Amino acid sequence: MTPEEEKKQEQPAAPPTNSVATPDDLQAIKAQLDEETKAKAAAEAALAQKDASIAEMQAQLDGLRVSISEANTELTSVKAAHSQAVNKYLDVVKAANPTIPGDVIAGSSIEEIDASLAKASTIAGAVKANLEAEAKEAKVPAGAPPRAEISLEGLSPREKIAAGIKPKE
Repeated sequence: MTPEEEKKQEQPAAPPTNSVATPDDLQAIKAQLDEETKAKAAAEAALAQKDASIAEMQAQLDGLRVSISEANTELTSVKAAHSQAVNKYLDVVKAANPTIPGDVIAGSSIEEIDASLAKASTIAGAVKANLEAEAKEAKVPAGAPPRAEISLEGLSPREKIAAGIKPKE
């Protein structure tokens, strides 16, 4: 310890003196108390406003949750209706195009079904054109072939005699 600290420890502590507050001190304390009371009231008002704001936001949040739930339910029903409509459209397209095999037309949306139908129509048109070209190449004349005499090649003598005896029409 320093010598100054030792002297302080050796000296007895001064007895507390009762001092009487002066009117100026009381006025200052009262002003401070008034300020703190006003600050406390302002803080309580701000806290009450914050609580009201939180309650309002909570109510809005609950309303939004209900709206989201309703929207999800509606979305589910719209998806089911859309799926049903697409399936009916697919059935109608297959029925309207009997020349195209039903397995070729497929899709999970109207656009996919239309694209599938266009592709199938193109393929069916190409196949039809090829079949028509083949039919023209192997054209058979209409009606019966012209009458000609029977070829006697490769017939036995007995068959030749039978063919000669047969009356001609």
